[in-house]
Amino acid sequence: MAKLEKAMTKAQLVAHLAETAEVTKKQAAAILEELAQQAYKQAKLGFTVPGIGKLVMQQRAARWGRNPQTGEKIKIKAKKVVKFRVAKACKDAIIPPKK
Repeated sequence: MAKLEKAMTKAQLVAHLAETAEVTKKQAAAILEELAQQAYKQAKLGFTVPGIGKLVMQQRAARWGRNPQTGEKIKIKAKKVVKFRVAKACKDAIIPPKK
C-alpha cells in the first residue's frame, strides 16, 4: 500500500508560489492573504477562483432534527451558510471522468 503524503502547508504553498512566480516569499504570502480577504468580502455575491471553484452563500430552511443522545425531536432554525462548489475542471483533474 502506498504511503499517503501530507497536505501542503501554507508555508509550503507560499514557497511554491514564490518560486513559480519568481517573487519573494513575502510577496507571495501577501498575494495569498489578499486572495483570502477578497473571498471573505465577496462570498455573499459569489466568489470564483477560476479552475478551482466558487464560494456561495445560501439560506438553509428551518427543519426538524433529532438530538442523537436522547432521540428527542428538535426544531433547527433557518440560517445562512457558506458553501464551496468545486469547478468541473478541478473535479476532472483530480478524479478523471469514466469513459
